[in-house]
Amino acid sequence: MATPQWLITTIYKHFYTTNMNYVSVTYSYNYQLDFAPEYKYTICKKCINAKTNRQIKQVRVGGSIGYNIKGKFYSLTKLRKHLVKPEVIKLPF
Repeated sequence: MATPQWLITTIYKHFYTTNMNYVSVTYSYNYQLDFAPEYKYTICKKCINAKTNRQIKQVRVGGSIGYNIKGKFYSLTKLRKHLVKPEVIKLPF
């Protein structure tokens, strides 16, 4: 018994229509932490881990607001003391 033609075509159509769509977002950062330089602060006031390319969420612990950096909570007032401008990398070309 032969398989119906429409069944094979619908299976192949299903494979061709399931393309992955990607969205790319580029952030410019202007500050980083001196004790953890992989954590960057963008112009739009977001904290991003540059190693994992993930945005770090602000959390509230007790009465203070801050971020969990490397598994430890730092409030915003403590983090302001550790913000530094990133070094300018000179390229040879």
